[in-house]
Amino acid sequence: MNKLFADLLASTSLPEKNVGPRIQQRRGVEIKSAREIQIMRKSSQIVATVLREINEMVEPGLTTGDLDKYAEKRIKDLGALPSFKGYHGFPGTICASINNEVVHGIPNSKRVIKSGDLLKVDTGAFFDGYHGDSCITICVGAVSDEAKKLSKVAQESLMAGLSKIKSNNTLLDIAGAIEDHVKKNHFSVVEDYTGHGVGRNLHEEPSVFNFRTNDLPNVTLRSGMTLAVEPILNAGSKACRTLRDRWTVVTKDGSLSAQWEHTILVTNDGCEILTDRG
Repeated sequence: MNKLFADLLASTSLPEKNVGPRIQQRRGVEIKSAREIQIMRKSSQIVATVLREINEMVEPGLTTGDLDKYAEKRIKDLGALPSFKGYHGFPGTICASINNEVVHGIPNSKRVIKSGDLLKVDTGAFFDGYHGDSCITICVGAVSDEAKKLSKVAQESLMAGLSKIKSNNTLLDIAGAIEDHVKKNHFSVVEDYTGHGVGRNLHEEPSVFNFRTNDLPNVTLRSGMTLAVEPILNAGSKACRTLRDRWTVVTKDGSLSAQWEHTILVTNDGCEILTDRG
């Protein structure tokens, strides 16, 4: 077992909190104050820290349940609460989706991670009333060239989208940059799931779509918006279906899927990546 994982689970018990993240009513697109932004920097850096550590510790033989236990304990040790656990009934601290699983994979103590797996780990932290949210894709051991390329292009498409973020640009500017990069590399963009605003609620307005569409509001960006941008790419068809557990979404054709996500702050001349792991 990975030493970082073993050492942490052998350490002190989880701290207790009296107040947890609640699902609040949507309030429309919000502009965050300087105080709120500072809190979101903290919640987002907790997420970034946990994902960086998970990326370092993942190895064949661990289970997705192991990663979930680690993430929950680490988020609590850092003074926050898991955003996902209990959210609309979701049972885990992380979403752990492997290979053709697209999103919302339920962590399980019997789901062993193997060399060659393409593992998506998505998590959030609720700190002082505000959420941070991020996802990484991990190539475990000796993965296929297709898996490597898919993950690389998904990460590149995220950064292409972020490069278009600044005050007075629009959501379509982000979506067009993402879609163009994905299509250039002959992959497909999942359209069933989008990014979103994030702050006091884990999911806020607006929907941050990753493809050109007229079916969703093309919001003009304003300094102080906080968004979770998260392109999801499939190696084959964009079509997905949900398994009987009512959470895990898989590709209909069995092809691989990859996802990268950052929580960002819109500024006058660009964006600040709040969940930067660097």
